[in-house]
Amino acid sequence: MSQRILSEFDIVFAGGGATACVVAGRLAAYDPSLRILILEAGQHTLNKPIHIQPYQYPLNQAPTSTTVTFHRGNPSPRLNGRAPIVPSGRCVGGASCVNFMAYTRAPASDFDDWGVDGWESENLIPLMKKLETYEMQPNRPTHGYDGPIKVSSGGCKLGIADEFIQVGTTYHKRQYADDTDDLETCNTYSPWRKYINGTTGRRSDAAHHYVYNQAHNLNLQVWDGKRVKRIIFEDKRAVGVEFASDPVSFPDADQSSSIVRASKLVVISAGVFGSPTILERSGIGAEAILKRCGIEQLVNLPGVGENYQDHNLVFVPYLAADEAVTMDALWRGDSILQESLAEWNSSGKSLIAQNGLDAKIKWRPDDEELKAMDSAFQPRWKEFFQDRPDKAVAIFCIFAGHVQPLSRPLVLPPRKYMCTGYYTLYPVSVGSVHINVTEDGKEEMDFTTGFLDDPSDIVPLDFGYKKTRELLRRMASYRGEVAAGHPDFPEGSAAACREASGPVDLNAPDIVYTTEDDEAIDRFHRDIMQTTWHSLGTCAMKPEADQGVVDARLNVYGVSNLKVADMSISPLNVGTNTYSTALLIGERAAMIIAEELGINCI
Repeated sequence: MSQRILSEFDIVFAGGGATACVVAGRLAAYDPSLRILILEAGQHTLNKPIHIQPYQYPLNQAPTSTTVTFHRGNPSPRLNGRAPIVPSGRCVGGASCVNFMAYTRAPASDFDDWGVDGWESENLIPLMKKLETYEMQPNRPTHGYDGPIKVSSGGCKLGIADEFIQVGTTYHKRQYADDTDDLETCNTYSPWRKYINGTTGRRSDAAHHYVYNQAHNLNLQVWDGKRVKRIIFEDKRAVGVEFASDPVSFPDADQSSSIVRASKLVVISAGVFGSPTILERSGIGAEAILKRCGIEQLVNLPGVGENYQDHNLVFVPYLAADEAVTMDALWRGDSILQESLAEWNSSGKSLIAQNGLDAKIKWRPDDEELKAMDSAFQPRWKEFFQDRPDKAVAIFCIFAGHVQPLSRPLVLPPRKYMCTGYYTLYPVSVGSVHINVTEDGKEEMDFTTGFLDDPSDIVPLDFGYKKTRELLRRMASYRGEVAAGHPDFPEGSAAACREASGPVDLNAPDIVYTTEDDEAIDRFHRDIMQTTWHSLGTCAMKPEADQGVVDARLNVYGVSNLKVADMSISPLNVGTNTYSTALLIGERAAMIIAEELGINCI
């Protein structure tokens, strides 16, 4: 295939997700003369309703969606032979334009645990503040009030969340806090803030607030529908990027390759799946993997594609009272949608500016709960959690509406639903992401999730099912379980799922589960547990000898003029929905690059 060499830029970004938008946007603002190019396989997101109207977020996860890429993992016996699906953002702005908009921040200690010079929490907290406008309580010391990313409570309040908090602070005997994202508070029930502009009601994503808002700067360019193949080197110095038109975004476009040159720097920012595979296609990776794909090795870097991590999530549906306010009618496209859109267009309010997710707890088990959990979790508790009171084991939350699980979609009759979500924040298991070549010479991904490989990982999920079920049974809007979305309990079990006329009493006894019931819960979780869309770690910022890929300045080991900046650099898991961390990595990367180029980034 022919290779056209196009114009030269100062900095070329291979991938246009959330972190790339932050870095490119900040650098363009710091020095508008910098010629910056973002290459993104997906399409533009500018002012498209599916991206800016918060309620539409589930549509990005539909099987026919082209705004995400669905990565199929290798089948796993720990998942009862299932091949898990893990989506990643595939559009300008990446996951920031398709995610659930849930505002969560990791404990400060997570970053200190990285042990990387310059990435300690004391250095990162100013950047956390710099990137956000926190529209809630004023004058909080760890929050920012003048940044590009808006954080609010959304366009209207949902009573189901109040019920969840009320039961949590009485039956579950936990405290209430109005802010559990202050980098330390844990194990209290709280409202769940959102990446939604409280004035306009629009999603607050990286594309619109770092890149599209600089349309006047012609030196900042975004080429969509461009799939990066590999990095071009001259004597181990990155000098450009080879790419072609993406066949999904532009199926009729010429598929021949082109090269764009970078005079100062190439930044790989293609995410947890794209970044390691671009490196491998460029000859940087483990010898055995490159050899099987017929790729000449440039640098032996066996950590590339290793250390894949995620959070383990389960959605469980319940029936809600007819009078409850839920998202279901909007998601079905019922007539109320037009009224809500009209209100949103005029005031930025209504359910359009909602994700249905208004309450959570960053949960840690108390002594009684620990005793009730399987003993396989005890070593992990003692080794990691016991003396770290700011680290939650899982997040329990409530959705006002039915959220479809990726692994077992349900077709339910039109009515009102609510849904629990529970997901573990520091699972032990790890996987990997690599390229492979099929017998007929086509490239494919060799992706192992590692989900539930460690026996301790399923224990908090098993407990989470039981505890969240008890919480919902006591909520005023509870009208029973959607049996098809619950474990298949044996006939006659006291845990059998059924419709109900209302909640049980707050002081009612908990459901007693038999050994057979516990086995049903275990099977259920292995059948349905899924990604939380929080993939990270495959180009880890660690010492090279410890399977690291980049150093503290984000330089790829063994070459020059090449950095990685996205969630793939995270060396350890983080106890948060990862958008906040992706933004933070972007702000730190922009500072690093500006310093190296001698640009003032105040």
